[in-house]
This record gives sequence, structure tokens and C-alpha cells, in this order.
Amino acid sequence: MAETILAVDIGSTKIAAVIAEVGEDGSLTVTGHGVVRSHGVKKGVITNIELAAKSIKKAVGDARRIAGKNISGATISISNAYAKSLNSTGIVNIPHQDITIKEIKRVMDTALYNANIPNEFEVIHVLPYNFKVDEQDFIEDPYGMNASRMEVDVNIIITQKSALNNLIKAVRSAGLEIEGIVLNSYASALAVMGEDERELGVCVIDMGGQTSNMIVHIGNSIRYNDFLAVGSNHITNDLSMALHTPLETAEKVKIRHGNLLEKSNESIELPVIGDTENRNTISLEIVHSVILARVEEALMILSKSLDKSALREQIGAGIVLTGGLTKLKGIRELAQAIFHGMPVRIGLPRELGGMYDELKDPAFSTVVGLLLYQAGEHTQYEIDYSKTLLHHKEVQTANVTDIAEIGKKEETPRETPSRHQREEIDLGLDLGEGGKLPNDFDGDLFGSISKKREGNPFSRFVNWAKQLF
Repeated sequence: MAETILAVDIGSTKIAAVIAEVGEDGSLTVTGHGVVRSHGVKKGVITNIELAAKSIKKAVGDARRIAGKNISGATISISNAYAKSLNSTGIVNIPHQDITIKEIKRVMDTALYNANIPNEFEVIHVLPYNFKVDEQDFIEDPYGMNASRMEVDVNIIITQKSALNNLIKAVRSAGLEIEGIVLNSYASALAVMGEDERELGVCVIDMGGQTSNMIVHIGNSIRYNDFLAVGSNHITNDLSMALHTPLETAEKVKIRHGNLLEKSNESIELPVIGDTENRNTISLEIVHSVILARVEEALMILSKSLDKSALREQIGAGIVLTGGLTKLKGIRELAQAIFHGMPVRIGLPRELGGMYDELKDPAFSTVVGLLLYQAGEHTQYEIDYSKTLLHHKEVQTANVTDIAEIGKKEETPRETPSRHQREEIDLGLDLGEGGKLPNDFDGDLFGSISKKREGNPFSRFVNWAKQLF
């Protein structure tokens, strides 16, 4: 039976809710969605719990009506605004010599325990990026290996407790139960990364309405994340001030004439703020300069952040840009110049079954990634915000003597022989098809055995035993 899941992306400019069904093969089919303008959220942070709750409730309500499902458990996104990451290491001994899920959880818990996490912060992800088994480094998956000692290096993503608690309050006020909390740039990366990019190392930048979030994914997990409080709305504000035109008009100018590649000598007439009668004639060259200055500044700050991570040399697949701002013409070419010739592409969210055209936009990468995360496409091993270890292994819960077999599918048990079958095994009596006693069996087991074994030296002992007892 298909499982129904709900993902809610709580952004600064929009709140998107998507309902999907997970098939038995893990495939996702979108059945409903709702998108509303965000209220009570600024620069990724809840600023008004009541307004935010109303926006969330409306988006989820629209998705429920389309899907025809009254689902209440949701996986939600949390902004990078107050998120930080730190590295830690854990070491454990393996008492039974074989590494099981229990040992993997124990070594990750040890790394989390060893981390110096400030009191005002809460853990939302613990992501291992390097396992070491005995003296063997860079183990992809230690599960099932034989070892006496295991080490792990983890990247721990933390966020301010106050920001997290306000987000939880807003979601619960909207009548939802939280099943998962995912860093929004992590979710976006899940939606746009390819398998080769995961292997080679990639930097994913999600440029939204009021924020730009960056993560570096190398090997098995996220290694670095950062946040910039600049998005497409800042371009709109800059245009509004530079052109002395209302925000709504500035937004239309940005969408219609925004071009980072070419300058235009044409002019357009725009209304003046507070003046309904007069209009200004504005050169599109000014529009180009304003947009270019803001986008170039944002990309240069993100490039410096990437340098700060000291991971640039490990990024073989280059940069993936996603989010609503990436629809600006020429942004890929500008980013390629700023990131010193690194390959750059625009990342569209992975296409799912039944996906509406509206959701195929880069602006919906995060909500698609949330669905993928809830469907199991998280990292190989991960401790989530509820301190639960997420993994893909099938763990055997029954008591077993061979610990190495834990997690494998339970084999079909051999049928336990009946009492009479055990007697046949012990004494050599042929019970016939189905393990039944012969039709001429008179209830005298010893007699039947003696008949079966006539001519056998053992028969004299059986006869003697019959007479004795």
C-alpha cells in the first residue's frame, strides 16, 4: 500500500506544501500542492508566529484539497540563517569484531558527544563523511566489516534553539505534526544533484527571494554550509530606489528586462512613487547596471565563503545554481567568471511522477528535496533532529548468535521436525510421505521399529527391551 507524505518549504517569499505518494518501489507521485505568499517570515526567520501559521495552514489546505487526503504529519525546511556546522570525531571498540548498525550508531553518538556544541544551539543533522576501520581510511560503508576499532568524522549542523522553537510553534499552530526537519540547502541539493556530482564533489547554491544558501557536498555527505541574507527581493528594492518607482513595478522590470549579458540603449517609461500622474523615462542601461551590481556582489561573497571552506580543490563537479533568482538571464555565465572558471549549471528539481509544471521551476527545489528526504534519499547514515539514526539497512530484530548476520534479510527457517520425525531421524523409522506413521502402525513404536529392522543385530536388543518393560 502506498504511503502518503507531506513536505512544507517555509521560505521568506513563499510557502510551498506538496503531498505525494511513495510506491512500494520507492517512486514518488505528486498528488497535490499549494503555494501561498509568505507572511511572518523574513530572511528565513519566523518573525510573527501567528501570521506564519496562517500561511502554512493555507498552503497545506490547498494541497489537501487537490490530493483529497487529510494528512497531518509533515517534513519541513529550516533556513540556513542561524545554522552553523562543526566537525567532530568519534572512536569506539568493536566487542564482537563485526560492525553492525548498533556500532555505527554508537560511534556517531560518540562523535556528537565529543562535539563542543553551545548551549543555545540545537542539533538538526549529524552527517558522517569519513569512516576509518582499524588502519583503513576512507571506508565508504563499514557495515558488516570485521574490525576491532572504528572511527568516524562527522559534520554536525546546528541551529539556534530560539529560531527552531519558533518554527516548531508556527508549524504546530497550523495543525501539523513534525516528522522531520531538514536544512533547506540540504533539501535543495537532494533535488538537483546527480550521482556523478555526489561522487566528484559539488557546491550547491540556492538563491531565493531574501536569502542565498550554500552547501558543499563531497563524497558521502555535506561538508560545509553557509548563508547570505541577499536574494532576488533585494534586486527589486535596489531597482525601486534607483528608478524611484513602486516595488510592484520594479519587480516587473526585473522579470521583463533583467539581463546580465547584454546592455540595451532602449528606454522605458515608469510610474513615480507617490505620483499617479507623471512618469519617468528610464534607460535600460541603468536597469542592467543595478541588477549586475547586486548579483555580482552576492556571488563574490559566496565565492569568498567557498574559499574559506578550504574545500574548493575537492569540488570536481563545479557549481550548481538553483532557486528563483537563477531565472535571471546570464547568471550562469556571470557565476562562471566569478568562481574562477569552475563549471556552473542551473539545477532544476528532479522530475517526479504527476509533477505539476509549476513545481518544475528552480524555485521549488527545496520542497521537492524534502519529499525525496522523507522517501529515504538522505545520506547513507544520518542522525536527525530527533536523535534517530537514519539508514537503509534491514536490521534483524530477533536474537541471533552470529552478529554479522544482523541487518540481512531473514532466511526462511527450516521446518522444525515433529516428534515422530525426530524419532525417525534418531531411530531410522521410515514414516513415509508427509512424515506420517505407516497405516499398519499399531501404536507399538518398538514393535514397528523391530519389524522395520528384521535381520538387524539391533532387533534382538529391541525385543529384549520390550520384554523387560
